[in-house]
Amino acid sequence: MAKRLPANGVKRAPKRKAAATQAEAGRYYYKGNRLKQMRAFVTIVKLGTLSRAAEALYLSQPSISLQLQALERELGVELLRRSRRRINLTDAGEALYELARPLVEGWENLDRQFQAKVKGGQAGKLTIAAGSSTIQYLLPSLVRQYRERFPDVQLQLANVTGKDGMALLRADEADLAVGSMLDVPNDIAWAPIYHYDPMLIAPLDHPLASQQDVRLEDLSPYGLILPPQRLSTYRLVDLVFQQRQVPYHVAIEVGGWEVIKEYVAMGMGISIVTGICITDADRQRLAVRNMRQYFPQRSYGVVMRKGKFLSKEAQAFIDLIRPGLLTHRDYDESGHSER
Repeated sequence: MAKRLPANGVKRAPKRKAAATQAEAGRYYYKGNRLKQMRAFVTIVKLGTLSRAAEALYLSQPSISLQLQALERELGVELLRRSRRRINLTDAGEALYELARPLVEGWENLDRQFQAKVKGGQAGKLTIAAGSSTIQYLLPSLVRQYRERFPDVQLQLANVTGKDGMALLRADEADLAVGSMLDVPNDIAWAPIYHYDPMLIAPLDHPLASQQDVRLEDLSPYGLILPPQRLSTYRLVDLVFQQRQVPYHVAIEVGGWEVIKEYVAMGMGISIVTGICITDADRQRLAVRNMRQYFPQRSYGVVMRKGKFLSKEAQAFIDLIRPGLLTHRDYDESGHSER
């Protein structure tokens, strides 16, 4: 006997079966995107805000929020508590972060680790961000030692300014940075190791060359040769003169310590430089005076993004500088941004 159709002639699909099919599809969808959810969660914790995580993953903030909500719904727990300026991990969030971080970062480093396995031995890649002075004066001996111990590692030195170095660290395009910092962001870990005094340099026949104790006021009549205003050295020199209300004027702005030293030697002006760039040869052609009484020391060290997974190549380089530097307590924590 033929089945009787409804009065409108349209056969209705069973509601329970449709609902079950949709729920099943939802479960598989969430499972298929679990890596994306975990990656979003780990990135949020590292960078401290949903907006920063969205920027880092090239997603919209609503997409990041939906992935987090889906993960919390799937696991049945609250992972993060949100406030206006920062996030805080719940106990469940702490436990998940400890488990998920090495998995997510291990996946992100899979290509590198695979190449190391295929090539064998110490094969791999290490990218270090640093400024020109750091690369020229501080890193050569460390690089030489590293190359002697790990000749198969592909070493890349990215010559960048401080701002660009931070961008490379946050985008995981550099394993670590070596350099000087005046302001340390909340999502960055910095371990200062080397300390250098500020030095006045002048031509050997300059009036200041005959003075052993040079006061800040003694510099006023003479033109200074300084790095460009966008760099921290210029801002630091300007700050000291302004705070002490001592007049000064800049004769030449030019980048690079070697260029500045050459111009000073030629009699074009005097300069305040960091002791890192003063060599024995410089002391033969320039009058050098310590100005630590007026200007602060500059410290150089290792810079990392908090929560960064250290590859064996990066850890080996840090151990050359100082074994045990930037331990788990120092850097392996979430970076809560004030942005």
